[in-house]
Formats: sequence, C-alpha cells, structure tokens
Amino acid sequence: MSGPVRDGALLSLSNVYKTFPVRTSFFSSEQARVHAVDGVSLELPPGRTLGLVGESGCGKTTLARVAIRLIDPDAGTIRFEGKDITRMAGEALRTTRRQMQIVFQDPYSSLNPRMKVRDIVGEGWLVHGLARGQELRDRAGRLLQRVGLPAEAGEKYPHEFSGGQRQRIGIARAIALSPRLVVADEPVSALDVSVQAQILNLLRDIQEEYGMAYLFVSHDLRVIRHMSDAVAVMYLGKVMESGPAEELFHGPLHPYTRSLLSAVPMLGDAPRERIVLSGEIPSPVSPPPGCRFHTRCFMAQKMCAEVSPLLREVSPGRFAACHFV
Repeated sequence: MSGPVRDGALLSLSNVYKTFPVRTSFFSSEQARVHAVDGVSLELPPGRTLGLVGESGCGKTTLARVAIRLIDPDAGTIRFEGKDITRMAGEALRTTRRQMQIVFQDPYSSLNPRMKVRDIVGEGWLVHGLARGQELRDRAGRLLQRVGLPAEAGEKYPHEFSGGQRQRIGIARAIALSPRLVVADEPVSALDVSVQAQILNLLRDIQEEYGMAYLFVSHDLRVIRHMSDAVAVMYLGKVMESGPAEELFHGPLHPYTRSLLSAVPMLGDAPRERIVLSGEIPSPVSPPPGCRFHTRCFMAQKMCAEVSPLLREVSPGRFAACHFV
C-alpha cells in the first residue's frame, strides 16, 4: 500500500511534499522550512485500513490531512476514486469531501461546545441539503444509537459527556454522510485505557458495516497492529518501510522499524532483543543528508550519510528505504 501507485486504489498519493515556514529566531524575519512530508507515495484500496505509525513529529498527521485536502500539498499528486483532487476547488471539492471525513484526536476541542449534539452530528446533512428539522433530529438519534449512545443524547451539549462518549459523537459525525474514506487521527490516544478497546472495536464494526476505508494514524504499535491491513512506518517526513501488517510485525526489514518493535512487547510474539537508539531525532527544519535515519542507525555506513535510499520493493508487497535490506 506504499510505493508505486497502482490502479484500483480508493486513495493514492504520488511523491507528495509539504513544508511549513518557521522563523529562525524571535527577532529575525528570515524563514526556514519544516519538512513535514517529503516525497511520500502510498495507496489505500477500498474498504481496507492503512496504518501510519512513527514517533511524534514524523509527519504522519500532516500526511493524513494532506491526503484529504485539509492541508494543501506543496507538490505531488493526490487521487481519490481515480480523480485528481490535488488542485480541486469550489463545488467539485465540496462534493468530493462528502466521501472523505475525519475523526480527530482530541474529543474535547473537536466538538463545538455551543452546539447541541444533534446539530454537531447532523451538520453535514444540513450543509449538503440532505436533512433538516424533525428528519435531521430523527436521523441523528438513530446514528447516536448506532455508536452506543441514547437517542436523547442529541438534546445535550458536549460538556455533559465523558471523553469516550465525546469520541463516539465524533465518530457519528464522521460517518453521517456514509463516506468511503475516514481518517482516524490518533482517535484513542486521549482516552483511558479501559475505553480505548471499546472505541477501536466500534470503529472496526462500523468499517465492516459501511465498507469504508480507514487511514489510521497512531504512535501506538499495538493499536496499529489491531486495526490495520497494511502499515507505513514514517520517520522525519519519509516512509521508511511499508507492507502487510502481519508480515511487517513478524519480520521488520528496516532498522528503524526493528527498533520500534523491539520496544513494545507483543502478545504471542517471541521476545525481541531490545534495540536502543542513540542520539536525538534531528530537526525537520534541517534534516540530515542521505538517509534520514543514519544519525541514529545501528547499521549505518558511510554511504548512508551521502546517498538517500529509494523506497523499493524488496519482496512482493514489502517496501523498504534502506541500502542494506
């Protein structure tokens, strides 16, 4: 699901870049650029889940938001259902966005505190002229019941709910228009551990019922393994490795993936030797030359600092960006 883009993908990104300007100092007007997404290509088939995983600041959330045009890319091509949406605007983009929705990380700040829950859930129907009045209230009540809340919850405000209940409201809002793609941006990281499994199981049940695809963002490898059909591992804006989830977890190819997996015990897996990375993550303002990971890599050699490795297909469906895989 990463690497060269093939026909039949619901979502495909080809050589996508995104940078953000930052001041070099408080008193300076000179601007540098944060390299958030740097030449990423990936694809997501209909009805499947692609997990994006990596350390904080690796660019996975930016990539997910670029994929559904919440953020415009600097370069590259984004296709949805075969249509190029990279520069799409106006009514065409508005219509396409009905098919692309997002569940945000923070269930507190992502819901308008001045709107009743029924209006939050039904806003998409109202915007697209699909329901209003009593019909909107009835549909919102049924949808709230589908995500595990009583229909009467629609008459309340977000502050009257717990974090897990708020995330259920966010999920209801995201699926209200029956989209083909949902971006789940760290949807359980702000929740208690006891609630996380409930929300993850709800997302899986909804996917099976509606047949939608997920682009699932998380730093938690156990969550990614539970939810994903395929995984893309990111580091400093680039994809280091990708492939089918179980193959990647059982036999990681890239040294960065190996180090991540060694830090997280997995039920049913043989214990792995702990790989402790040295040094700090380089700044995305000035990423290192050659392989982005070479400053911390236990396999690094001279050429790693000089030549950037291509993300290449090492075996069927398995891609890795390393000279020595």
